Order: sequence, then C-alpha cells, then structure tokens
Amino acid sequence: MANGIPLTDADRQPWLEKLYALLVECSQKNQPAVMACSALKEKYRQTLSAGLNNIRFVYLKGDYDLIRERMQKRQHFMKAEMLKSQFEALEEPKDALILDISQPSNFLIEEILRRI
Repeated sequence: MANGIPLTDADRQPWLEKLYALLVECSQKNQPAVMACSALKEKYRQTLSAGLNNIRFVYLKGDYDLIRERMQKRQHFMKAEMLKSQFEALEEPKDALILDISQPSNFLIEEILRRI
C-alpha cells in the first residue's frame, strides 16, 4: 500500500488470521480488548469474529473528502490516491455501532463507551 498498490484478499488473509488469533487469546483469558482495523468486507469481519460471541464492531463512518483531507494532513503510509479503492471495496456493516467521524474524538470515545 505504501507503494500505491492495493492489497488483495489473499494479501489480507494472513494478517486477519493473526488478528483473530489475538482476539481468541484475549477471549480465552477473559481479557477485554480493543482492536482497530479497517475490516472493509463482511468476510473480513466474519473471520475476525468466528466463534467469538463477545465481539462488537464500531464503524467509524466518514465521507471520502473528509477522510482524504485527514490522510493528507497526517501523511498516512497509504497514499491518499488509494482511498478510492478502499471505498470501492467497503461493505458497510449492518450490525455495528455506526458513528460519524466528523464528530470530535472525545465525543466518539464517550459514545462508544456508553453504548458498549
């Protein structure tokens, strides 16, 4: 991605499996965990939550222009030009807590804590 080449599902699979293993480990130890990742597709979210009944997804929803602007300001490793491919791949979750990222971060954190 840093070279401007989008990842494929095959590229993402080992990464998703490692994240899933971490979630399983936390669950087995009865440890709470917070994990941040894009999980753009439903099948990615299914991989991350397979067999785990205590997983909650939070979808931080934002429009293309706002996200692109933020990426450019912080010089994200992924080139801003690749954002279009991320939006094209996105399958919005239906069973997630959906929050608007135009809200202040402290509001988002409070809302997540309140609703989960």
